[in-house]
Amino acid sequence: MSSSPVSTSLPAQPYGRPPLRTVQVLGGGAGAGSSAHVRSLATGLAARGVRVTVCAPVQAEGEYDFTGAGAQFAPDAVSVLRAACAGADLVHAHGVRAGMRAALAIRGRRVPLVVSWHGEGPTAAGALGRLGRMLERHVARAAAVVLGASSDQVDAARLRGARDARLAPVAVPAGPEAAADPGKVRAELGAVERPLLIAVGSLVPHRGYSVLLDAAREWRGLDPAPLLVIAGEGPLRAELSRRIEAEGLPVRLLGRRRDAAQLLAAADLAVLPSRWEARALLAQEALRVGVPLVATAVGGVPELVGEGAVLVPPGEPGPLASAVTGLLADPDRRAALVAAGRVQAATWPSEDDTVAQVLSVYDELMERRR
Repeated sequence: MSSSPVSTSLPAQPYGRPPLRTVQVLGGGAGAGSSAHVRSLATGLAARGVRVTVCAPVQAEGEYDFTGAGAQFAPDAVSVLRAACAGADLVHAHGVRAGMRAALAIRGRRVPLVVSWHGEGPTAAGALGRLGRMLERHVARAAAVVLGASSDQVDAARLRGARDARLAPVAVPAGPEAAADPGKVRAELGAVERPLLIAVGSLVPHRGYSVLLDAAREWRGLDPAPLLVIAGEGPLRAELSRRIEAEGLPVRLLGRRRDAAQLLAAADLAVLPSRWEARALLAQEALRVGVPLVATAVGGVPELVGEGAVLVPPGEPGPLASAVTGLLADPDRRAALVAAGRVQAATWPSEDDTVAQVLSVYDELMERRR
């Protein structure tokens, strides 16, 4: 998804002080939200005279064009990351895995590390969970400051031993304009005379798509049956495809789409069935565009959406299906949700707000260092 330019109205670099040199680190598992955030942040920092290097997978540069935002780009190879960090005044990692790689790259150097916990949810059980908690503890303690996108992330960072954990809601850059003809989008998807539901996100377990398919099985008896489209790619594609075919579910897997914003604008409802989310990208875009949202009450979702969405418990297809069918049958309720969602979206921080908060953290750490 594309990003809008960040305003250059931020204060100028202090006179006589050399430009701050930062490295923004993205891991291979970085999602669309964190990648878009880094693109937005790079634009705002570069506009203020900060020198920015983004270390990320090559495919992320191809999609988000960090160099076009005014940053230098470096592939996320270990040796390249270490060399980039060697010349930095401050390193900012996005995600726990990126934080671990950044901590190793600056080991033995007096370079402050900021870690943004984008999308880190509860760790798994068993040996994998113990390893995940160990990683989180190491990163939380290595960071000078941990920035949590939601209150529960701040609490989690403190629980893992963070010396300084702060709430830092991330502004999602505005996407492209909605499609001029939603009817054409619906026709292409096969939803001209039936309700269109949309979910967006990678096909991974924590997205809750298996529960969403259970819910689709319950509403397939409606006349006409709603069509659910899922935009995203991932390791569960084959499993989900088999279920859709075997059970005759009114669901289409669209794969990775660059026009997700246009698809969303053409939908009757957006559905977010995740087991955990921080500041879900789909939730923000749905409320901004004016599409009613049904979401699970997990992680940072309740504080993000306020009264602007219908919230249901995670892992329960019955309440999810009931919320969807109830909204489809109640246009007044849908209109009220759209109005409440736009009011809620107006309370979120702007891109300028996000850049200003991050810069204040950087300035504080540089003052400590001096």
